[in-house]
Amino acid sequence: MPDFAEPLARLILEIKRLPGIGPKGARRIAHFLLVAPEAEAAGLSKALLEAREKTRACSVCHALTEEDPCALCSDPARDGSLLAVVEEPFDVEVLERTREFRGRYHVLGGALAPLRGIGPDDLHVAGLLERVASGVTEVVLATNPNVEGEATALYLARRLKPLGVRVTRLAFGLPVGAAIEFADEVTLSRSLSGRREV
Repeated sequence: MPDFAEPLARLILEIKRLPGIGPKGARRIAHFLLVAPEAEAAGLSKALLEAREKTRACSVCHALTEEDPCALCSDPARDGSLLAVVEEPFDVEVLERTREFRGRYHVLGGALAPLRGIGPDDLHVAGLLERVASGVTEVVLATNPNVEGEATALYLARRLKPLGVRVTRLAFGLPVGAAIEFADEVTLSRSLSGRREV
């Protein structure tokens, strides 16, 4: 690291560990925090400590919550026979913003990644199988469309189908507003195979 004061260098290093933050972004955030009014920096610090203290994983679905079980697991209006399986807690928030899904969720806590030493025992797979055995009729595999997400979806489908549950996968295709000429072959292939009648 260039000639930064030791505390600033440490701050930049810690910020750089956050997902999606590179060296330049970490430097910008660190400098912003150091010149921000003390009340703002203290407010951020307090909010982080309070969130870590009061937020925990739901004992049922593993989403982040202040109450246990979480509001989604406790909501009697949600369809308990429909379960969406996601990788991380923030995926629940993303799906909830669509206002389309009215079932319940199950957070795996990651995806299978054998090269990084993450196997089925490192995820919340056992809890998923227990939940499915207690009245779930459809499981929507909403893992990410990357190598790890696909491997996880295939593994879960193999484990779930013998239980007599319907296993579906989120559809993949062209995003709204995209031009076909810029789409890659895999995306176009999935768009064609997942086409539906209009």
